[in-house]
Amino acid sequence: MHSFQPMTRRASLARVVTVAVVTALVTLYYSLCVLTLAACGRLRRSRVDRYTREWSGLLLRLVRMRLSVHGELPDFSDGRRYMILCNHSSHYDIPATFVAMPGSIRMLAKQELYGIPILGRAMRAAEFPSIDRHSGQRARADLQRAREMMESGIVLWAAPEGTRSADGQLLPFKRGCFRLALDTEAVIVPIAIRGIQRVLPARTFDLTLGQPVDLVVGQPMDAAAYRERGIEALLGDARERMQALLEQPLGGEPGVVRAARQTVTLD
Repeated sequence: MHSFQPMTRRASLARVVTVAVVTALVTLYYSLCVLTLAACGRLRRSRVDRYTREWSGLLLRLVRMRLSVHGELPDFSDGRRYMILCNHSSHYDIPATFVAMPGSIRMLAKQELYGIPILGRAMRAAEFPSIDRHSGQRARADLQRAREMMESGIVLWAAPEGTRSADGQLLPFKRGCFRLALDTEAVIVPIAIRGIQRVLPARTFDLTLGQPVDLVVGQPMDAAAYRERGIEALLGDARERMQALLEQPLGGEPGVVRAARQTVTLD
């Protein structure tokens, strides 16, 4: 299939600055859209879903990412609670997931993000949850809120590594998201994103344009089945599955994903 994307190349300093500025402006624009609708009492979950996918599609187009989706996309409308667990090697992991996956996906965010003016308020209005583990009372309230959101159809996205991997290899997993999965008896959908660490390596400004990226969807895991075996068994099995997704050969045609109001076949 012919691709409309250019070959992979390293971005110039001017392009890096342009991408950073446009990313900030696009993020500001959608944050203000969310806050304006929320202030008017007209913010709906479906509108937030549309905004997150439009925002994500624009960010991926800025870097000309060539995204392919492999595996069976889950049906998040069956009434169960869902979490997407993803390896984390780029700031672009989240927009790639928003573009590729169905459903009302919300990132399980760090507390620090809510301190950013405008963005933090917009994230709260748009139902992006967080868990405050420094306060037992607040953590219980946050956990109950996350459970209610998942029961109402929100799909939580979380990165068990907790920080970005510089080379795309899995880092040690933290227990927080697995504790949440057990507490809410969620169904975990493991995904692995391959090649995305080369788009913008962690803690660098070495931006690569036109990078091919594969998002691989694994088989769901029911956390309720691990109630007796415990969090270590759940964490270990999830890590094994994500490692297998990073290593498995990819064959067949890539998927078709929806991004920014149009359907695009990505190489």
